Amino acid sequence: MDRLSTLEVFVAVAERGSFSKAAEDLGLSNSAVSKQVAALEDRLGARLLNRTTRRVSLTDVGQAYWERARAVLADLEEADAAAASLHDEARGLLKLSVPFSFSLRHLSPVLSEFMAAHPRLEVDLVLNDRFVDIVDEGFDVAIRIGTLADSSLKARRIAPVRRVLAASPAFLDRVGRPQTPDDVDGDWCLRYSIGGDALDLEREDTPGEVAAQIRSTGPLRVNNGDMIREAMLAGGGIASLPTFIIGDDLKSGALERVLPDWCASTIAMYAVYPPGKVLSAKVRLLIDLLVERFGPVPSWDAFEER
Repeated sequence: MDRLSTLEVFVAVAERGSFSKAAEDLGLSNSAVSKQVAALEDRLGARLLNRTTRRVSLTDVGQAYWERARAVLADLEEADAAAASLHDEARGLLKLSVPFSFSLRHLSPVLSEFMAAHPRLEVDLVLNDRFVDIVDEGFDVAIRIGTLADSSLKARRIAPVRRVLAASPAFLDRVGRPQTPDDVDGDWCLRYSIGGDALDLEREDTPGEVAAQIRSTGPLRVNNGDMIREAMLAGGGIASLPTFIIGDDLKSGALERVLPDWCASTIAMYAVYPPGKVLSAKVRLLIDLLVERFGPVPSWDAFEER
């Protein structure tokens, strides 16, 4: 019996709570998985799993053995990562979570460049605006925008993310061009559900100091920045969006800044990854490339050259 393979099978069954799901994840038959776990229990002389028709759960002995087995596999993976990092080769599977709008507009060429440079790499790209649980969902790295919550996760800053108020020229021709934050009617504002309805504003010449607030009370509430952009282009109202979404529209004139001397608080984009003693080459090299391509002065802020 290959003891390492058996550990991997046992850990998969324990974490999935199912022989069939573990077998699917590992590319094995149900009977092969069952036989390996049974052989492990025979060798140890202890029952590790409680089996019912609906679910598999750990016994007390199984819980203790699973914790040690998972640590052994993690140490082995870390050793592999350390060896791979010595020759700067990104290989194996890289599972990546990225927000929709940023990925659609900016990630594809960089990711294609990265994969061309590392032909032994396979990428599983998941587009999602929610904050995924990196550890539980098995992600190697996630791109996050905003303020990071305190956690054990590691993070590296990629680029600043500026958010500005804008609307279509046609909309502003209809309602007028506000001169101060108090001139903005909350009912004109498109609401981004992820960010909340209260928008803190700073003066461009005094960043970091909140000097005004606008409360969005408009009838349209959306959880995706691209949909808000489409509503803005159609003359549906004013919104605050990152310049990586509307920078090109501002440069072309399709959208116009509202209160150009003001902006929402600048946030940042981060690469977030699980804690570990050694950062794998595939994660380290990808983050290095993202920082090189996007920070510290992102190309999408070129609208100010107009």
